[in-house]
Amino acid sequence: MGKTLVDIKRTLDSNLGKKLTLRANGGRRKTIERIGTLAETYPSVFVIELDQDENAFERVSYSYADVLTETVQLTFFEEGKMAISGQ
Repeated sequence: MGKTLVDIKRTLDSNLGKKLTLRANGGRRKTIERIGTLAETYPSVFVIELDQDENAFERVSYSYADVLTETVQLTFFEEGKMAISGQ
């Protein structure tokens, strides 16, 4: 992933609609891992629609700064392979 907020937003804009794995810091030594689809990007945040079979929430949103500081790590799935970004 990019090294600036603008680079991160551009990367996410080009991956709209793609399936991904989300790893987020849940605090107190907890790591949250969820599978979903990158739904929307806005000037300050992006939205991920989660798979309903595995998650109680329908959507989550994070800021681009969360990706920059590695609080959130995104791994995109591409045609049977995983392309790692955000690490």
